[in-house]
Amino acid sequence: MSDGSTPRFLQGAFAFEGAGLDKPELIDDSLRYVVPAGAIAQPVYFRGGNSTDELITVVLFRDGAPMRYFPIAAKGATHVALRVVEDLLGDTVLELCVAAPAGISGTVVVDLGLVEIP
Repeated sequence: MSDGSTPRFLQGAFAFEGAGLDKPELIDDSLRYVVPAGAIAQPVYFRGGNSTDELITVVLFRDGAPMRYFPIAAKGATHVALRVVEDLLGDTVLELCVAAPAGISGTVVVDLGLVEIP
């Protein structure tokens, strides 16, 4: 990118087991991103897919608190362009978690696009 910004992606397909729709759990350690000191990051889109027969929710956490919820229908997919773009300052911790009915197991596909600005 010509403005010095760098795209970053948190993505992949991950097996999970639900603990309850009110109990989001980190999907995978690879879906944790720390904004580098002195930089700013902006989430710009989320895509997700759900292999189960139940509604699940992918939750984007910011420093341990829910920031965005992305419900995904049974055997469904979603694409959300994040129109409200927030500046996330250096050392901010982002994590993608999944909340699903207790005992449900399946695969969630996630793709969170970020722009990192030095």
